[in-house]
Amino acid sequence: MQPRLLIGTAAIPGGHTLRLFRRGDAFSIMLGGNELMNSRLSGSEEALAALGCASIAARTGAEVLVGGLGMGFTLRAALARLPPQARILVAELVPAVAEWARGPMAPIFGVCLDDPRVRIKIADVRAVIRAGCSRFDVILLDVDNGPDGLTAASNDGLYGRAGLAEAHAALKPGGALAIWSAHRDDAFRQRLERSGFAVAEHGVRAHGKRGAKHVIWVGTRT
Repeated sequence: MQPRLLIGTAAIPGGHTLRLFRRGDAFSIMLGGNELMNSRLSGSEEALAALGCASIAARTGAEVLVGGLGMGFTLRAALARLPPQARILVAELVPAVAEWARGPMAPIFGVCLDDPRVRIKIADVRAVIRAGCSRFDVILLDVDNGPDGLTAASNDGLYGRAGLAEAHAALKPGGALAIWSAHRDDAFRQRLERSGFAVAEHGVRAHGKRGAKHVIWVGTRT
C-alpha cells in the first residue's frame, strides 16, 4: 500500500486544523481523526447539485450559490447541468482550500475553476446569504457535517431558525435550498418546513450503490 502523505494544513475558525493528505492519486481532507471528504467518494456531493438544480436546468440566467468548495464535486456537477448563461458563486471560508484547488488538487478540479460561469469568494457563506435579497435561484450547502456541526460551532447558525430565514429571504420565489448532511435529522426537516420550505428528503450513497448513506434535503421557497 502506498504511504499517506501530509501535503497541507489550514487553520479554521474555532482553533481547529484541516489536513490535506494524498495517497497515490487520491486525496483526503481530515479534521482530527474524522475524514471530511475523499476524492474517491463523490456521489452524494454530486447528487446535491443534481437534486438542487433539477428545477432550473433550463432557466436562462440562473444564479446559484454553492456553500463550500471542498473538492469541487458539487461545483462540477452543477456546471454540467446548467446552461452557459448561468452564474455560480462559490463561498469558501478557508483560503487554503481554494489554494489547494489550484495547487495539489488541480488534477481533480481540472478546468472547472476557469469556467466563465464560476466565481470564488473567500467568505462565510452565511454572510453571502444575508446580503442576497431574492438573489439566488438555488443555494447548495455542503458546509461542515450538515446540521450536526463538526468543524466549527459557528456553522450551526446556518441551520438554525435565523439562518434558514436568511436563506429563505435570499432565494427568489420558487427557489430551492439544497442541504447535504451526513445523517438523517427529523427535527431539522421539521425546522425547514416551519421556515417556509416545501421539503423533499433524499437518501444518497457516497459512492455508487455502496458506501455510506447520506441525506439531502431540497427545500423549495413557498
